[in-house]
Amino acid sequence: MLTNLQARDVATVLHPYSNLATLPRQGSLILERGEGVFVYDVDGKPYLEGMAGLWCNALGHGREELVEVAAEQMRKLPFAHLFTGKSHDPAIALAEKLKELSPTPAAKVFFCNSGSEANDTQVKLVWYVNNALGRPAKKKIISRIKGYHGVTVASASLTGLPNNHIDFDLPIAGVRHAACPHHYRFGRPDESEEEFATRLAAELDAQIEAEGPETVAAFIAEPVMGAGGVIVPPETYYPKIQAVLEKHDVMLIADEVITGFGRLGEWFGSTAMKMKPDTVSIAKALSSSYVPIAGVIIPDWIDDALSRQSEKIGVFGHGFTYSGHPVAAAVALRTLEIYERENVLGHVNGLIPQFQSRLKALGGHPLVGEARGVGLVGAVEAVADKATRRGFDPKAGVAAKIVAFAQEEGLIVRAIGDAVAICPPLVITAAELDLLFDRLETALDRADQWAGAENLRAA
Repeated sequence: MLTNLQARDVATVLHPYSNLATLPRQGSLILERGEGVFVYDVDGKPYLEGMAGLWCNALGHGREELVEVAAEQMRKLPFAHLFTGKSHDPAIALAEKLKELSPTPAAKVFFCNSGSEANDTQVKLVWYVNNALGRPAKKKIISRIKGYHGVTVASASLTGLPNNHIDFDLPIAGVRHAACPHHYRFGRPDESEEEFATRLAAELDAQIEAEGPETVAAFIAEPVMGAGGVIVPPETYYPKIQAVLEKHDVMLIADEVITGFGRLGEWFGSTAMKMKPDTVSIAKALSSSYVPIAGVIIPDWIDDALSRQSEKIGVFGHGFTYSGHPVAAAVALRTLEIYERENVLGHVNGLIPQFQSRLKALGGHPLVGEARGVGLVGAVEAVADKATRRGFDPKAGVAAKIVAFAQEEGLIVRAIGDAVAICPPLVITAAELDLLFDRLETALDRADQWAGAENLRAA
């Protein structure tokens, strides 16, 4: 039986990334409040938030300082836009700070409201700039299978996941997908990670040659693939890929929506993963998710092209009502100040050995084929046969069952295919991190017993 709140939810709310057929029977988990790394449902039950919300709530809940700065800005200037030559101090100060922190030489910051909008903007800028540079044929963008870049029309096209394309009539023209850099799943027998990275770079080179280098404008990549299953590429993958891109004058777009602002122990995942991007998409931890804000960081050569084209046309015809919203900008700026003042990156680096040790230990669990991760993000992939790496029948929903058992144990994690993702708030303590992995291990034990009882390992 659904509670009153669950029934009202079913009757009114269209839920993202949910099975809309089964949700009315199951009902939603209705959350009421948050404190630190815990959230509480309407019955008062606490859950350790093992996914930082959606990879985003870096500072945890209950940060009164962020509440106060939002209230102060609302009293002072609750709204102002950046259209037609107008501006305000919060947006200016935030852009200055982001230029200072940027992993690549930065000229300007374009503000928007979500990672999807940021990556849609990246597509439009690629097209616009190449028109400005007199290269109207150089428009194709290469993403990767299992990459995730959003759900708006262009960003969902970049996303390399079938469920984001099926029956949405996507992807749009001009988007291509290269191989996924997941050695465990896609490496050949006896192929080392180094050899795998070399092969993927050669395949990308051949793909660009086949398309015609004069038609390929950009390659977009998350430093670590998030919603595709927390896929960490081989160490030499990005330097090898970068060499191919430079050979063909193809720009590199870094999607830092998940990895930006400390997740991998550096301000940006690009630095941690040896990427040298031309442009950068940011969102999520920029405001620790307290208010929606995102952006695109661009270099001088793109800024110059935009200016010349704007002079020619008379206007730069792109922007959003809430681009650089003063409340969001003020909260984001204070969030960055907290990261620095509290040495959150130092805290993260102090926890990484414990996180990775507990994560890798789960690789020995009978249900787990691979335990993978970097920094404070990871995943465990469930397999029916550890020796052959054979997965379960997708209809069995094994990862979803692990997540359900974890929720019963008071832990929120996320199922992605056969993988279970883990992405705690950056401020989690060592004791809370142990609690997270203790509860996840219990959930895996319960799922293992369930899978055996259901005879799900049968070939």
